[in-house]
Amino acid sequence: MPRLLAVKVVEDILYRKLTFEYSFSHQLGQRQLDSRDRSFTYRLVLTTLRRLGQIDELIGYCLNTPLPRKASGTLTILRLGVAQLLFLDVPAHAAVNTSVELVCQRKQEPYKKLINAVLRRLSREGKHLVNEQDDAKLNTADWLWAAWTTAFGQETCRKIAEAHLCQAPLDLTVKCDAIGWARRLSGQLLDTGSIRLFDYDAIDALHGYNEGAWWVQDAAAALPVKLLGDIKGLRIADLCAAPGGKTAQLAAAGAEVFAIDRSANRLTRLNQNLARLNLEAQTIVANAITWRPETLLDAVLIDAPCTATGTIRRHPDIQHLKTPDDVSGVLATQKALLKAAFQMVKPRGVVIYSTCSLQPEEGPEIIQALIYSGSPVTRDPVTTSEIGGLKNFITSDGDLRTLPCHLAEFGGMDGFFAARLIHN
Repeated sequence: MPRLLAVKVVEDILYRKLTFEYSFSHQLGQRQLDSRDRSFTYRLVLTTLRRLGQIDELIGYCLNTPLPRKASGTLTILRLGVAQLLFLDVPAHAAVNTSVELVCQRKQEPYKKLINAVLRRLSREGKHLVNEQDDAKLNTADWLWAAWTTAFGQETCRKIAEAHLCQAPLDLTVKCDAIGWARRLSGQLLDTGSIRLFDYDAIDALHGYNEGAWWVQDAAAALPVKLLGDIKGLRIADLCAAPGGKTAQLAAAGAEVFAIDRSANRLTRLNQNLARLNLEAQTIVANAITWRPETLLDAVLIDAPCTATGTIRRHPDIQHLKTPDDVSGVLATQKALLKAAFQMVKPRGVVIYSTCSLQPEEGPEIIQALIYSGSPVTRDPVTTSEIGGLKNFITSDGDLRTLPCHLAEFGGMDGFFAARLIHN
């Protein structure tokens, strides 16, 4: 049952272009799995997606000719079998036998002998072949490799790709007493102020969850709010606010928060999170591009829709869903949000523009174009004291730029961009 579920989720992602989050939740809702099987399915799918380039090269090594289009289901089963055999350390007999059983269940019997032969060969030769592979390059889409090499250089591009091959730890943002909660949760307190957990069970079973002491938020995602400084008593809009990590940060810091999102369902989830955390914000279902406050605000935080290529370490499906066209497709929205934000703030008001994308078109290039356009905007450079003293997070222009290979010794972090702008 877990492996059949994995087949359906992988096919949803690769052939139907559904997100992992949606497919896994949808497929799981149609089956009864215990926590152990659910965990195995989760790891199997994500490992297959992370290592797909390597897996496909290994399969190709064993085949004289590629599988025909009608055997796409067999290819999925092969991919999952290789992932189990070489990257999850499932015993060879279990990986082979369950894959053969899946072929029969999926009515692909003509390929039963092929599946058996390929997996048995890789059980003998696979470890050696894996050691000879360029895993970083093979598991990165060509267009992303080219873009990151141009933006960050060959060495950093490789480090980013290597960071994507590891499961991300869990980061938490706490309302207060980060040192105390790090100790109680047996976590690591990062210089940025986030608490990192490497070993945990269900999130809602962790100490402090029911008390609303913290929320899940990658360390990089927690940094843009810090660029606003002391915000107690200030009126601030959080545009594209759901699922609400930044809204919670703003509210916990004492701001009067207007959380704007066009999705009523996503705002429902945000409100549920705020209720658990015992925090307050005014949530508004609206298009952030056209919404305007009744009176001008002190600041606006934009968490702009983007390709999310900075989050591949946590969401490896992104690499199989996004294309270069998706980058150009979000630029108009990002620019419109920036323009709208400056119509919402007072003179000398602050706008924080952020995206979880590694693509320069979605971050630094947009800010440069805005400033060079002659708009009444000034860049306010980020200082190291605001971000835990980590000066390598600051670009030569003074913007915030985190990469998945940053904090590599502690498990990395998401790729994020943020610029602080003042309305003249």
